[in-house]
Amino acid sequence: MRVLGEGDILFILWAVRWTLLLSITAFIGGGLGGLLVALARTSEFAWLRAITSWYIKVFQGTPLLMQLFLAFFMPGIFGFNVDPWMAAALGLSFNASAFLGEIWRGAIEVVPKGQTEAARSLGLGYFTNMFLVVIPQAIKIAIPPTIGFLVQLIKGTSLASIIGFVELTRAAQIINNATFRPFTIFTMVAAVYFIVCFPLSAWSKRMEEKLRVGVR
Repeated sequence: MRVLGEGDILFILWAVRWTLLLSITAFIGGGLGGLLVALARTSEFAWLRAITSWYIKVFQGTPLLMQLFLAFFMPGIFGFNVDPWMAAALGLSFNASAFLGEIWRGAIEVVPKGQTEAARSLGLGYFTNMFLVVIPQAIKIAIPPTIGFLVQLIKGTSLASIIGFVELTRAAQIINNATFRPFTIFTMVAAVYFIVCFPLSAWSKRMEEKLRVGVR
């Protein structure tokens, strides 16, 4: 055991970049997948709605930690090795796609049906109607819950420490094992998460209030 020094604190703080990079990567990957899920959930094909419904149930109904374990260990069964970064990015992206897909499906369905009917009467196809008429209106509705989910995603990256990815939480564990100063170290880590997440939470709440006023 050694004394907690300035270098240890900098090591922990510098690991924030990996937390943010993993969050951004998972959010982008989850956003692309979530858009496909949302479109499938609102499609005219019952079989497509059923498949994506079960996809959402699986990822929302199982712990994120188990999903990260599977993303890390399952490829090895088929002879592929993935590093902790890739496993964490894949696991979080699939998880995010299920939640974002459901958030965006709700936003799409809130758009009045008359908009879709009017677009069809003008001869617009499904994708043209969706991307030019429905989605632009749904985006405004989806922004607050999407930002709220991003906050949860940032905090969820801490679970990537279990599979060996050195982000903020894992860096804190490494330093704590060497210095045995858990209260100081993890209080600092909690403060860092708060500094990162609180502005996003406040922004989400503000956007939600503006939307509520706009609806009135």
